[in-house]
Amino acid sequence: MLASSTVENYLKAIHMGANGLRPGQRLLPMGQLAASLGVTPGTATTMAKTLADAGLAEYEPYAGVALTSQGERLAGLVLRRHRLVELFLVRVMGFGWDEVHDEAEHLEHVVSDRLIERIDEMLGHPEVDPHGDPIPNADGAIVTQPQDTLLTCPVGQPVVVTRVLDQNRAFLQFVETNQLKPGETIRVEGRDESADSVVVSGSSDRRLALGTRAASKLQVRAAG
Repeated sequence: MLASSTVENYLKAIHMGANGLRPGQRLLPMGQLAASLGVTPGTATTMAKTLADAGLAEYEPYAGVALTSQGERLAGLVLRRHRLVELFLVRVMGFGWDEVHDEAEHLEHVVSDRLIERIDEMLGHPEVDPHGDPIPNADGAIVTQPQDTLLTCPVGQPVVVTRVLDQNRAFLQFVETNQLKPGETIRVEGRDESADSVVVSGSSDRRLALGTRAASKLQVRAAG
């Protein structure tokens, strides 16, 4: 197989891509996988076949790829390292939450299991990273619960932001500037499909109009 960092990047990309598939869709299309990694479809297909030969994935020509249970476990361990490193960089090293994704992309491949367990213990065994993404346990298992987004939550009722699904630095800065980070209590005041907008208000009652694409990236739960 190729270098372990390449394998880990593919496993993580397949896992995360599969989470965004429509109900009933099992295989991640190769074009989608290739786009997420910035490679050609042919390169992605070659790697998918390599992962399948190693028992980490199932590959179906002209259909797509899915992880096996072993592949899911390894992907979960990569995400565990990534998200614990992100939290460590924010809480201990003083990085901004919008800076840590790229740093963790590099460090997730080189930190030892022993160091990760020490970080986990020092941080108090956290359940989520700075962006609200769930941190897998030491076996690579990820516990997730269905959550609404600003497109599906009740209108007029207070909700708490729990997760930001986009790690783009500019988007994270926008979220922070407008007090939409995880832990903030907000309220959807209205939705207008024709205007492609969702209007929200926060504790200061200042109203903000979001596009539906941005609103779909913010997960929330009922306040209280």
